[in-house]
Amino acid sequence: MFENFEIVQDVIDGVHIHARRGGSGPPILLLHGFPQTHVVWHKMAAVLAKSFTVVTPDLRGYGDSGKPEGLIDHSNYSKRRMALDQVAFMGRLGYSSFSVVGHDRGARVAVRLAMDFPDAVQKLVTLDIAPTLAMYEQTTFEFARAYWHWFFLVRPKPLPETLIRADAELFLKELLGIKDGCPHPFATEALAEYLRCLRDPLTAHGFCEDYRAGVTIDLDHDRADIAAGRTIKTEHLMLWGENGLTGKCFDPMSEWARVSQRLTGFAVQSGHFMPEESPQALLDHICPFLASY
Repeated sequence: MFENFEIVQDVIDGVHIHARRGGSGPPILLLHGFPQTHVVWHKMAAVLAKSFTVVTPDLRGYGDSGKPEGLIDHSNYSKRRMALDQVAFMGRLGYSSFSVVGHDRGARVAVRLAMDFPDAVQKLVTLDIAPTLAMYEQTTFEFARAYWHWFFLVRPKPLPETLIRADAELFLKELLGIKDGCPHPFATEALAEYLRCLRDPLTAHGFCEDYRAGVTIDLDHDRADIAAGRTIKTEHLMLWGENGLTGKCFDPMSEWARVSQRLTGFAVQSGHFMPEESPQALLDHICPFLASY
């Protein structure tokens, strides 16, 4: 995986950020989701690197990046703080502006990047999310049952951390929907990386703090944006999986249209884990969109 990519690292606000970089051309930042790492992009990175300089970091709290102890208000795991990590990291690498592609939690960081740093984000691609505030406010039984971790991980420490650490492999397989003897889209090498990182005891805390921030300070930031009339002004491509819960439980186009001025969107034949389930379908949408600036 990631042949001809180099490891790049830096310390941002006291937190180590680990990433890979490869290719040449306009820079794009690829942000992974939960419970994964930058390895989620392994089926797409080489193709993108033919036309772009690709940077694929691990978010704080994930992978081989730093996992600081969460603050009382969870602000050091807010999407605003994670966005600050990435804009500073890209700046250290020499990129003052770039496009961003984010999946799942990484898409939420990407949205905050576009909202807070409009001059830095050339184009925005989000994969299989609706706005966080809308998803919590419109929660149904179907959504809560499928996205049970949204409600488990936000419990006060140390309960969720302790249960995750008790059987990291079981937790990972449950989240990825892996059943023994059944086919799945995850490469053996990728699964090994996800499990290696999850077996770091600090990763469980990073996961939980991400979601604790998501249900507290992140919602405060989203409500403040709405009250102030702030919107995403960069071009925004939003893709979601036809077989995932985002399109079934929410109207992602309508919800994003409330906060994003230059939005286009499409359903893709995929479930939630789009970069590994349907990489070619994503590339067919993403490459022309990014190449047009």
